[in-house]
Amino acid sequence: MLQATLHGLLLALGLILPLGAQNVFVFNQGANHKSFKKVLPVVITAGLCDTLLILLAILGVSLILSQYPSLQLVIYLVGLMFLLYMAWSLWKEQPSQATTQPPMSARKQIGFALSVSLLNPHAIMDTIGVIGTSASIYIGSEKVAFACATIAVSWLWFIGLAFLGKQLGRIDKTGKYIVILNKVSSVIILIVAMLIIKNILALI
Repeated sequence: MLQATLHGLLLALGLILPLGAQNVFVFNQGANHKSFKKVLPVVITAGLCDTLLILLAILGVSLILSQYPSLQLVIYLVGLMFLLYMAWSLWKEQPSQATTQPPMSARKQIGFALSVSLLNPHAIMDTIGVIGTSASIYIGSEKVAFACATIAVSWLWFIGLAFLGKQLGRIDKTGKYIVILNKVSSVIILIVAMLIIKNILALI
């Protein structure tokens, strides 16, 4: 069981470390809100989405996606629209220190977090191709330990990202660096969108 737990921890950490749209968004929201409590909607949503994807992969349900290219195409198209809208919103967003307008609402945080988590083709394929495949070598309590380890990494990672973003927001009293962060976040999300367009063209 210890081997399965360590395997899950290291695998999940390796998959979640790269700077993707989901990580950028969680960190960004941490920096843009004065209170950590205000960032909880995005942290909880991202954590629940990752938990769902991991459980589906381990149970084998998400393998359906790899068998139906048309379903993949729909996910790519919907995900692309959300990412483009999110990139535009982040480009325009101003931190609470630099404007009298409130930062992103809880409802908008949840909607964007859902899009970058459940409609992110790269995250889905990573979960199916890596976590799902790796979990298949375990049975019983070892598979449970593997699943719990990967899920725990996701939750701790998102909490940590939001906290680090909050520290940046606390240091940057003028909001100057957070405005730059918002622009960089927008560009990174646009790059992810371009990669999705490439995948869409490959499926057509």
